[in-house]
Amino acid sequence: MHSDVPSSNPSTLDVAYRDDDLYSTFRTSSVVSKGDETSLIENSTRKGQAAYYQDLDYAEPDHKEPGSVDESPDLWNKLFGTAKYPLEQRIENKKRGIGRQKYPFVVWALTIAMVGVFINELVVNARAQGTPLSFKPAVNPMLGPSESALINLGARFPPCMKSVTNISSSTLMPCLNDTANPPTSLCTIEEVCGFGGWGDGTPNQWFRFITPIFLHAGIIHILLNMLAQVTVSAQIEREMGSGGFFITYFAAGIFGNVLGGNFSLVGAPSVGASGAIFGTVAVTWVDLFAHWRYHYQPRKRLAWMSVELVLGIALGYIPYVDNFAHLGGLCMGLLVGTTFYPVISPTPRHRAIMWAFRLAAIPLAVVLFVVLIRNFYTSDPYAACSGCRYLSCIPLSSNDYCQGTGMS
Repeated sequence: MHSDVPSSNPSTLDVAYRDDDLYSTFRTSSVVSKGDETSLIENSTRKGQAAYYQDLDYAEPDHKEPGSVDESPDLWNKLFGTAKYPLEQRIENKKRGIGRQKYPFVVWALTIAMVGVFINELVVNARAQGTPLSFKPAVNPMLGPSESALINLGARFPPCMKSVTNISSSTLMPCLNDTANPPTSLCTIEEVCGFGGWGDGTPNQWFRFITPIFLHAGIIHILLNMLAQVTVSAQIEREMGSGGFFITYFAAGIFGNVLGGNFSLVGAPSVGASGAIFGTVAVTWVDLFAHWRYHYQPRKRLAWMSVELVLGIALGYIPYVDNFAHLGGLCMGLLVGTTFYPVISPTPRHRAIMWAFRLAAIPLAVVLFVVLIRNFYTSDPYAACSGCRYLSCIPLSSNDYCQGTGMS
């Protein structure tokens, strides 16, 4: 009778039914018959199996199942924002403002580098003019170094990059140490451009499409840009991942300088990270329209973003700041940001639309770069759009009403 119950070993039952749990302390008796013991063992076995299968369905699995979602993305996925999460988790993270990564490492590194470069600008101007801020021969309204110092340090200045009509390499302009008005200390453009000049007589400093991103015209300029960078740009990096953000940031910054080189006054130097920052601002527009339903009061957000955009474009008319850098950065940020920004697609239709935009954005971005760089070096920059210069120039007698070269 009940031969499957190990009655000869009391320790087995003692372990299985020892009344040492909290509930058993309130029981008045723990006497169980042998028939009941067998029934309890069988029931507990069946319940244990049921609980086991229930745990597989609803509890966290002890081991990864094939096709399971990796909740701890590796470094590559964090940098490029390619890690996959459940749709519900992504939507909740979006509503709470949680991105792909916690810290904006690229923004921090860029900000530190730009502050360091700006300190060097002030040192260079102090050595040349005796003061870190230029007040003579003209006051820099941004409270920074002189125009010649900015050109010498790498500002976008077409006469240093290619042959420009009416501005030769031997054209004279104020030296870095000049403080007189009119200037008394004159240097050739090649001397002011620095970086060893150009040996064959043809300006070729192509790197000035890149270096202006790290330069700033003055204290006001860098404060405004760094404020935008550590807030707006930093949040975009958290959401995109550092890899996609890095590509978007520099694609926007470089393209802004390419566009400005084509249509701005050729004799007006330009510096600043504004184009790159406008590229990250463009990504916020991608985010808003792609995730309209997940944003709190999206219409109000759209209104504020429109006001901020108008103010940013208005700042592009300030000396040493180029509106074309802003507009070019905004355009390229939309294209590259659409490609790299991790958009939540709740339906196949939404996903198809986003992929259509991405497939169109990539070749369009490449074509714009190729066409405008070619136009910069081989064509008259004003021929394609003679009136475009007014997008970054207020007609004044000092600049020949935007018809001259822009050299002061």
